[in-house]
Amino acid sequence: MKTTLLIMAAGIGSRFGGGIKQLAPVGPNGEIIMDYSIHDAIKAGFNKIVFIIRKDIEEDFKEVIGDRIEGICSKSNVEVEYVFQSLDNVPNGVSVPEGRTKPWGTGQAVLAAKNVVKEPFAVINADDYYGKEAFVKIHEFLVSEIKPTSFCMAGFLLKNTLSDNGGVTRGVCKVNENGYLTDVEETHDIVKIENGAESNGRQIDINSLVSMNMWGLSTEFMDTLDKGFVEFFKTISENPLKSEYLLPIYIGQLLREDKVSVKVLETKDKWFGVTYKEDKNFVVESFKNLIDNGVYNSDLFSDL
Repeated sequence: MKTTLLIMAAGIGSRFGGGIKQLAPVGPNGEIIMDYSIHDAIKAGFNKIVFIIRKDIEEDFKEVIGDRIEGICSKSNVEVEYVFQSLDNVPNGVSVPEGRTKPWGTGQAVLAAKNVVKEPFAVINADDYYGKEAFVKIHEFLVSEIKPTSFCMAGFLLKNTLSDNGGVTRGVCKVNENGYLTDVEETHDIVKIENGAESNGRQIDINSLVSMNMWGLSTEFMDTLDKGFVEFFKTISENPLKSEYLLPIYIGQLLREDKVSVKVLETKDKWFGVTYKEDKNFVVESFKNLIDNGVYNSDLFSDL
């Protein structure tokens, strides 16, 4: 069965170099976080990778990442495709507001892949490390449990996603007794404290499950997402230059309307991301520990 991994990488800067956090080397041979996600996805059974990028970075992206990944994937019979997120890719009859410069958010990013994704798919951020377990669990769901309106998401323990270098925003999940998502509370400025975590003085359970934007979705969801994009443009008049069509917000809306279900797949792996410049050293050290403990080979793709 075909399964696709969609990697949202359109946020990568147009000038490649040390300042672009998605491209910061974190592995012993210059590997970036995306390399580890692609490795884990292929090992879990995904057989198609789709990069969502911007057209203006296509040449540089392929030179720095794509061509190398294509070579690795071809040896494992994994397809690679590129799709482009652009500001002017809007529904018929919609005009881009004058002065708008940014594309329309993660919901639009996923829609950019509508014509190339014809199978169940997972979505991840390019600059997040999710760990092996989440890819395995989501892949298993996609091949055995996925239905047109029955989705899944990886649920990370809050304590495994916090930064030592400042506050973070997390979607704290409410889950029913059957393991299904009932609500996501966007919680800002969550910081570590001596006995756990807090947000603006309110204690947060560090064993709460949080969403890190890693979803397992059905092929049919693309049509639903498309319809939602049309509806989105009926609501942007208050803030046309900054409104965004965000994937988790839209899925949350469908959840509240009882139109979909989302199974939360708990993972104990530690999430890494470079939220702050100071996080990079921690991420590099974390990958070194994973390699020292045999989770990865120092030559990352040698076990495929």
